[in-house]
Amino acid sequence: MPIDASDEELIPIATAAQLFPGKPVCIQTMHRWRLNGVRGVKLETLLIGGLRYTSKEAIERFIHAQNQDGSWPTTSPQQRARQAEAAREKLAQMGIGKTMGNDQRR
Repeated sequence: MPIDASDEELIPIATAAQLFPGKPVCIQTMHRWRLNGVRGVKLETLLIGGLRYTSKEAIERFIHAQNQDGSWPTTSPQQRARQAEAAREKLAQMGIGKTMGNDQRR
């Protein structure tokens, strides 16, 4: 959902960096979040007169979207160990990695 400039309180992006929980967010991080996003979620911004703005509501949507169930795959240490073992077995069947012992890995 894009920012509704007529209904949301616009905040300069540099000021918005101070609104995140915990320590203030670096302005470069704010720009990275708007351009690249985090876990597939981008921070919504507007460009008005050469200045970049966001809103409190956009920040709330950004945080909320990152914390939705299923937004980040989780595996237990046991699952990762089983996956690694299955991968090692598959590589061994293909004839890859048979001669590589623990002493040769770095």
